Amino acid sequence: MTEHNLNNKNAVIQFLNLTASGLVAEAFELYVGQEFRHHNINFKGDAGSLKKAMEESALLLPEKKLEIQFAIAEEDQVAVYSKVTIYPGEPGVALVHFFRFSNNKIVELWDLVQTEPKEIINENGMF
Repeated sequence: MTEHNLNNKNAVIQFLNLTASGLVAEAFELYVGQEFRHHNINFKGDAGSLKKAMEESALLLPEKKLEIQFAIAEEDQVAVYSKVTIYPGEPGVALVHFFRFSNNKIVELWDLVQTEPKEIINENGMF
C-alpha cells in the first residue's frame, strides 16, 4: 500500500470515528473538501445536510457504537465495512462506506446499510 493510500485510509477511519463519537464539526473541518457531495438517499446531497443529520444522530443516539471491521484503500478511493450498534445488546447493522478523495480531502461519499435478520442461514454471520 502506498503512503498516499494509507493516508486516505487513516483519514477515513478518523472521520468515521469522530462522527460516530459526536465530534461531527471537527471531522468535517479536518477531512471534508469544499466540493463534497454524498449519495445517502435520506438527505439532500450537500455537506451541510449530512453534517446536520450526523450531529442530530449523535444527540439522539448517544449510545451508538461504530466498530470498523476493515478498510481498503486504492488510489483516491477508500471502502470501509463496519458494524454499528444503535443500542447496547442489539445485534447491530452492517454499514459500508465508499469515499472518494481529491487534494487529500473527502469529496464524495456513498453508504449502504444492511440490518441483521432475525434468522440467519449462514453460520458465519454478518461479522
